[in-house]
Amino acid sequence: MPASGAPSGTLRIERLDVPGYDDVRTCEDPSTGLRAIIAVHDTRLGPALGGTRFYPYPDHAAALTDVRRLSEGMTYKAAAAGLPLGGGKAVIIGDPAALKTPALLRSYGQFVDSFDGRYVTAADIGTTSADLEVIGETTRHVAGLTEAAGGVGDSSMSTALGVLAAIRAATLSTLNRTLAGIRVGVEGVGKVGSCLVDLLLDAGASVVVCERYAPARARFQQAHPELPIVEELFDAPVDVYAPCALGASLTPESVAALRASIVCGAANNQLSGADVEGQLHRRQIVWVPDYVANAGGLIQVAAERGGRTLVEARDQIRRLENVVLDILRRAEHQGSTPARAAEEIADDGLHGRA
Repeated sequence: MPASGAPSGTLRIERLDVPGYDDVRTCEDPSTGLRAIIAVHDTRLGPALGGTRFYPYPDHAAALTDVRRLSEGMTYKAAAAGLPLGGGKAVIIGDPAALKTPALLRSYGQFVDSFDGRYVTAADIGTTSADLEVIGETTRHVAGLTEAAGGVGDSSMSTALGVLAAIRAATLSTLNRTLAGIRVGVEGVGKVGSCLVDLLLDAGASVVVCERYAPARARFQQAHPELPIVEELFDAPVDVYAPCALGASLTPESVAALRASIVCGAANNQLSGADVEGQLHRRQIVWVPDYVANAGGLIQVAAERGGRTLVEARDQIRRLENVVLDILRRAEHQGSTPARAAEEIADDGLHGRA
């Protein structure tokens, strides 16, 4: 049974005053090496749900910046998808290969439990469904568990299905084409990116990939020796650029070199700054907001919490195609960007407007 109540005496939790956020806390546990931050951005629609990222940030400031951006993105992701959830995110600072232990994960579970259900965690970069089972030993506020533990399993394929639906909508709206013969450049072929490649190939698309992480690159080459792997995708002759690695790949420099007509991928926080959105718009490159394109994983986890099946979740994920079509039509009608149109839809949800 998960433990609840006060954290153990070795946990040091501090609440930070961060304007615009419901609750941001840091945590250290010297006995396990845990250093973590949980950011709850907004809970107007329901408890904040977001994954735990285990990553070797260079310092605490970088981790705090990332968790804040990710947390806010989850608020808009849930609202745009029409889910009764708020936005939150967590980061554990360090290299998971060196630091991840059952003791650290149990300690982290106590940190999650200190939010009394206002934050529910799931898997993200550096964490797995199996890790969530261990975290779940000290808190019940976990989602995205393995099937053996009563969940619906890893959400990577569901995230990829959502991205596929978004790409399908964008190519239809922008290029008036189906996915057959569309040239897609996928940057990052980890858990989600590799699933997306398989789905794109099944749909008849032509795929080229970029992967800078050597182990992931080797795994992909073994699975797909027939597909080209390039060092850079921005100047590649593709119709769609699909960023599926870490965020901030869209910079003023990369957008200036971009040859794709559409940007749509699974990565979070794809824009390096607010000015990049305007640059994409001026170049008539359609950017599907990341928090809409990658909502499939969140939809799956929400379905698990609501007692629905994976089949039911996947049906809802496929309907993201209609969500994206609505966003693109609204943007065209208003003469605005897809990002602005998506924000309006999310804001309507956050403020209870039909």
